[in-house]
Amino acid sequence: MLKRYAFFLAAGLLLGPRARAQTTPPPAEAKPLLGFAPAAAAAEYQLETKFDAQLKAGNLRDWMKRLSAHPHHVGSPYDKENADYMAGLFKSWGYDARIDISYVLFPTPKLRVLELVGPTKYTAVLAEKPVPEDATSGQTAEQLPTYNCFSKDGDVTAELVFVNYGIPKDYEELARRGIDVKGKIVIAKYGGSWRGIKPKVAAEMGAIGCLIYSDPKDDGYGQGDVYPKGPFKPETGAQRGSVLDMPTYPGDPLTPGYGSTKNAKRLDYRKAPTITQIPVLPISYGDAQPLLAALAGPMAPADWRGALPIPYHLGPGPARVHLQLAFNWKTEPVYNVIATLQGSQYPEEWIMRGNHHDAWVNGASDPLSGLVAELEEARALGELVKAGWRPKRTVMFCAWDGEEPGLLGSTEWAETNAKDIQKHVVAYLNTDNSDRGFLGVAGSHTLEKFFNQVGRDVQDPEKNVSIIERRKSLDLVSGSPEAQKDARDRPDLRIGALGAGSDYSPYLQHLGIPSLNVGFGGEGAGGEYHSIFDSFDDFTRFKDPTFAYGVALAQTMGRCTLRLADADVLPFEFQNLSNTVAKYGTEVKALAETMRTDTEKQAKLLADKRFDQVANPDQPLLPPKAQEAVPYLNFAPLDNALAKLEQSAQAYAQARRGPNKLSDDRKKELDQLLYQAEQQLLSTEGLPRRPWYRHQLYAPGYYTGYGVKTLPGIREAVEERKWAEADEQIRRTGAAIERFAGQVNRAAAVAGPAPAQ
Repeated sequence: MLKRYAFFLAAGLLLGPRARAQTTPPPAEAKPLLGFAPAAAAAEYQLETKFDAQLKAGNLRDWMKRLSAHPHHVGSPYDKENADYMAGLFKSWGYDARIDISYVLFPTPKLRVLELVGPTKYTAVLAEKPVPEDATSGQTAEQLPTYNCFSKDGDVTAELVFVNYGIPKDYEELARRGIDVKGKIVIAKYGGSWRGIKPKVAAEMGAIGCLIYSDPKDDGYGQGDVYPKGPFKPETGAQRGSVLDMPTYPGDPLTPGYGSTKNAKRLDYRKAPTITQIPVLPISYGDAQPLLAALAGPMAPADWRGALPIPYHLGPGPARVHLQLAFNWKTEPVYNVIATLQGSQYPEEWIMRGNHHDAWVNGASDPLSGLVAELEEARALGELVKAGWRPKRTVMFCAWDGEEPGLLGSTEWAETNAKDIQKHVVAYLNTDNSDRGFLGVAGSHTLEKFFNQVGRDVQDPEKNVSIIERRKSLDLVSGSPEAQKDARDRPDLRIGALGAGSDYSPYLQHLGIPSLNVGFGGEGAGGEYHSIFDSFDDFTRFKDPTFAYGVALAQTMGRCTLRLADADVLPFEFQNLSNTVAKYGTEVKALAETMRTDTEKQAKLLADKRFDQVANPDQPLLPPKAQEAVPYLNFAPLDNALAKLEQSAQAYAQARRGPNKLSDDRKKELDQLLYQAEQQLLSTEGLPRRPWYRHQLYAPGYYTGYGVKTLPGIREAVEERKWAEADEQIRRTGAAIERFAGQVNRAAAVAGPAPAQ
């Protein structure tokens, strides 16, 4: 999946070969911990010191080398071998470990043909060239070829059109130049949005085929030296990846909303709604250059042009392209490794920690950089158990399979076990690929204050500051104006909201489980993503050579797991959430107002026949189409709900400040109210046109893919100018927030003084 954090500052020195991440030692008088009484907080700090002492960077290195030794995509022998190996490790550390199997659709290519048939001829190579400096890049017989999983079969020939990143606004720009892609094959650059959006939008615009390439300006020599001299994408490198329409629903496309057990009822794959409507193929910039060079027509806008040594024309034609794709539409098993450590006091409350283990090829960075940190966390917890510790709550370590094709393993496990998950799971903690640099964290804002305390107590391996402070420094230097203001004015770090792209999605957005997704990045940039060059050699050369940040990730997520497992009362807090959701409300109201103003300005310009010309006066832009006026929407249901949320958050904070001693029964009751509060933010109907997504605060955007839309029902209705739908979504979102506020009020009542007898 995507999972790359947008931290683009590269600074600092590499650590020596024996360097390890350090923790910030607690002061003599331990800092307060959310959910812990003072004495319990001191004991927790002592436990975390013992946990840190167990962490060894050498283990991460050894496991990455072992797990990335061969390609391990879904259906491959090494995928199953890795699952068995990890299950054995968990058992050796004292866990009850098992492998749960789902059966999912996983197409692989049997025919790939791409030819330029006019006015000149070229046959695309469609193969990555191994390099001698990379020990596993030459495992050709075991590697999946370059392809986009869940592309449609197809055999099409048509004129070519260059569509920049292939997102909706790019087609608006083409339309203003009188260029229509109906009946054409489009070629788009990777970037600007998730790859699956490109064929989705192209099909909606009438295109019959789609090519996606990595331009060297974005992912190649335009960034620096190419592999193996440097980390960036070489000429033959290509990005595999799924184009499943995950903004509609993730998981097995043949079992929407229910688990893909062996005997589950399945849709006909030819009718599955999340499989692309047109054939799509990823290619290298080496294969893209002859196709783009054969285009004529208007020059592309300046900001569309890449780094290839050619003029970037838009077309259509005279370049004509033949694209033929055929796939093996097979059902394959996916192997989810589930390792459980039973809780001693509240065994019915589960802390879930996950990372996937499948890869497109060898997958050292994606996903093993995060997985080996998770393994080391589990091993260190096992050592604490041997020394006499036992978690109060049950801890589950999960290694998911089938994430790359579309969150297949985690989604099917979640759908199969939905009732138990919603009854028992306190929080889901996710990692994926991670390398050197800056903290990246997003998730449920009920966990924001909790995570800030975790990040406060982990020190960055390269700088003598906490990982929170280093990230805030990045925001001050290169963040958005809003992020810069937060970094200056807020004492803590505002965490991001979750869209899609990794295994947290079914837990948060479908089942309402509080979730976090955490990693490091920004100093290990490169072009290995989803290619044969995502290898142990590449990772240890360019990503995190000493595994210092892998250890920092283990320290961070280990603290999350330990504190959630052992807190006296679960460390949820609602004032940060209230503040953030109020900000989302302000944003959607401002969006509607801006659209109203822009529409009025555009109408006046059209009335005056004033619209811009392109640089070439012989190619004037067509005037934009007149748009319907934006009505004044009634945001009162949202405003009223936000006011109630603020009041309930304050009530809970006040109740927890009191010296109230809770019985075990009241603690259990309070815990359940806290961890099931997020479920109140789900709607039974789900979001318009995609009911699988039920969370009213966070969802991937319908046209952004991985990118999050907050208050998604309202925001997307406004963006798409569906005013009746916007009114309905304002009411529905307000109702969900009011349900949530009611649950927080009930928690405040339980957390407060015991009722008089």
